[in-house]
Amino acid sequence: MIALLCFVLAVLVSPFKSKSRLEAENAALRHQVVVLHRMVHRRVRLTNSDRLFFVQLYRWFRSVLKVITVIRPETLIRWHRAGFRRYRRWKSRSNGGRPQIGTELRALIRQMSIENPPVGSAAHPRRAAEGGV
Repeated sequence: MIALLCFVLAVLVSPFKSKSRLEAENAALRHQVVVLHRMVHRRVRLTNSDRLFFVQLYRWFRSVLKVITVIRPETLIRWHRAGFRRYRRWKSRSNGGRPQIGTELRALIRQMSIENPPVGSAAHPRRAAEGGV
């Protein structure tokens, strides 16, 4: 009797819902049926694509939590937050240290350091001629 009353109320309220919201609820219900068909040993096995589907549906339509029965709403929200944490961690990662120098530039630096010894060293020609100040 209660189920019939709930059904009648849902039918009366449905014309006032937006079409995209109804389509989202239908997509969630269809996907739950697909997931339930894959049940093994009375336990629902969700794949990563299932999780991604439910999380994306939750991002677009928060009201989809009311129709999802395969998983608890808290679980879906936890997946959503974990995905956001991973995304933020990925975006704020460091790119490493100093950028790499090309081999041609490295060879040029070595050549210049050999041709131009530091001032004050015995190899510097002007300092050697002055007697080393």
